[in-house]
This record gives sequence, structure tokens and C-alpha cells, in this order.
Amino acid sequence: MESEAQDSAFEPSGEIGLYPSQELVLMQLWDKGPQCQADLVQLLGSDAPTMTRTLQRLESAGFIKKIPSKTDKRVTIIEATIASKAIQPQVKQAWEELEAGVTDDLSDADKRKLLELLEQAEETLTGILETSDEEKDTK
Repeated sequence: MESEAQDSAFEPSGEIGLYPSQELVLMQLWDKGPQCQADLVQLLGSDAPTMTRTLQRLESAGFIKKIPSKTDKRVTIIEATIASKAIQPQVKQAWEELEAGVTDDLSDADKRKLLELLEQAEETLTGILETSDEEKDTK
């Protein structure tokens, strides 16, 4: 039983047939609209080969389509399809249930503190990544 709960915690939309990384890509596309692959890699902290495989699987499943950029022939724009938007409510619900399950035992004060700490960690990581990118650009 515990193993079942752990599986569902790491694969919130397993019944839909998606891996968490695929869900994250779709959620970015739903929230921010069409994106180029490089932007998705950066937004999700992925690497190019992993993102390529994820996008190939999503495209095979009919959840995204790739469109050549009108301004740069080297760039492909990734867009969520109508089929992906049809599963959006299920994915959202699954993540909400996962989030609720993770924080069920916390008081409201603890939830606020956790959110504050996570936001602080995100700012720190963003700063580290930006500094790293700047160092790469100067080399």
C-alpha cells in the first residue's frame, strides 16, 4: 500500500499515461503559451537531450505540435494541442491532490512558512543560475 502511495506521489497523472516531466512541459505551455525548446529547457531546468525525448513522446501522443519559427529557421516552436488541453483539468487536479497530500499535516502557519522558504530558495537558485550563465558568457 505504501509503495502504491509513493508511486502516485511521483506520478500524479499516471492514469492519463504521462510522466511528471511531460506534465511539467504541458503546464508550462498551458500557462505561458507556445515556447521554443531552449526556453523550455531553461524554464524546467532540463537538458537538451532529455527535453528532446520528452517532446518526442508528447508529440507522438498528440499533446504538442512543433511549428517552425517564422523569424529563425533554426528554432522550432512547441505548442500545446487541443488534445492536451482536453486533459488539462485532470492534470491540474492530480497536481492539486499531490500538493494537498504533501501539506495535509501542516498548520496554516507552517504552510505559509514553507511557501516563504521555497520562494527564498527559488530566488537563491535563480541567482546562482544567472551568475553561472553570466560566467559562461564571459568565457
